[in-house]
Amino acid sequence: MKPQKEVKIPNRAAHFTTGVSVTLALLTLGIIAMIRIAATVESHRMLEKIEISVILADSIDDSRGMAISEAIAKQPFALDTRFISRRQAMENWKEATGEDLEKTFGVNPLSPEIAFTVRTGYTSPAGIAKISKAITSVDGVAEVGAPDSELIKSMNDTIRKITLSMTLLAAVMLIISFVLINNTVRLSIYSRRFTIHTMQLVGATDGFIRRPFVAANTVVGIVSGLIAAALLALLLVAAPNIGMGELNRLVSWPAMGILALALVAIGAAICSTASALATTRHLHQDYEELFN
Repeated sequence: MKPQKEVKIPNRAAHFTTGVSVTLALLTLGIIAMIRIAATVESHRMLEKIEISVILADSIDDSRGMAISEAIAKQPFALDTRFISRRQAMENWKEATGEDLEKTFGVNPLSPEIAFTVRTGYTSPAGIAKISKAITSVDGVAEVGAPDSELIKSMNDTIRKITLSMTLLAAVMLIISFVLINNTVRLSIYSRRFTIHTMQLVGATDGFIRRPFVAANTVVGIVSGLIAAALLALLLVAAPNIGMGELNRLVSWPAMGILALALVAIGAAICSTASALATTRHLHQDYEELFN
């Protein structure tokens, strides 16, 4: 039986092919991660638009109203607090309706108010109810107006579903990326299987043989992660010019930096693991099995 001829692939070509495949896989994973980050930031922005209005008693003057407003602003649940005096409330009413209540009634019938938005961690129906109860007990507060609990629950449920869907999609992409990268690395090392066998014949230990393959593929994973991160950064810079200005606003550069580090780490981890497993497999093969 005529022996099969080994097809040798140069190291550089093998590493280049592996690098391209790993870069594309990491780039796809990075895009999913960027969308996930943007969705999370946007959901937080929506929740932080929830506003609570505090109607003060008629007997409360502006100085006392300001003091209550400052006390609320210091609370951990308050994000943006503003005090609305009687005069400002009247001006707002005139601007909205065109009606001068002071001329109609002879006095300003509006009460001073405090309006504040709520931080994300307190935007559940239970959290809003707790805040309302605490503020109602403050001396000088006549009424607290909060959004309907069902509306808040619906918003939280929708955001939770979107976040979960994006997380699952990212997890699926991570698994797919691992499979693709693993197969690419295995093919690369498969082309060097006879070299591995030759090294065994001259007495090289398993660790000695495995080490250069793992190191080389780890470098390929790191470089691929850096290239994928650079392409994503370029996309972020070019986003306003290609009709994706919201992406530039929602994904901050610190978040982009963390994503870049994650891509480099994932690329290095998957490539090193795949190369170690593939090399170990060929180390345990008989000579006849090398032709399969």
